[in-house]
Amino acid sequence: MDVRGIALLLAVVGVYGVKTYAVARRTREIGIRMALGAMPETCLPLIIKQGALQTAFAVLMGTSLSLLVGKILASALFGVSAADPLVLGTSISILAASALIACYLPARRATKVNPTEALRAE
Repeated sequence: MDVRGIALLLAVVGVYGVKTYAVARRTREIGIRMALGAMPETCLPLIIKQGALQTAFAVLMGTSLSLLVGKILASALFGVSAADPLVLGTSISILAASALIACYLPARRATKVNPTEALRAE
């Protein structure tokens, strides 16, 4: 595995960790919603929607900044374009997919928690 692969792996792990933490912080909120009668099928899309919006914003900002920095550092790059569409597309796809999976898995786990346990957790 070369340096780019290791960097991408570290980024994926970091995104997953941040998203998992953000969803875990909402476990109490989900417990309250479910205690008041919300079904898990209605709570799950709320969390996924928020994660998808954050991911879309991050992809937009990250792509813009990487293209800007790529133009600035173009003279230092050797053998690769500053805006290689294959590399950008692959890394964006992997990071966005990992962010959405990182939202879905803990959110699904949080909706299966007993509401009384979620309310007593803190």
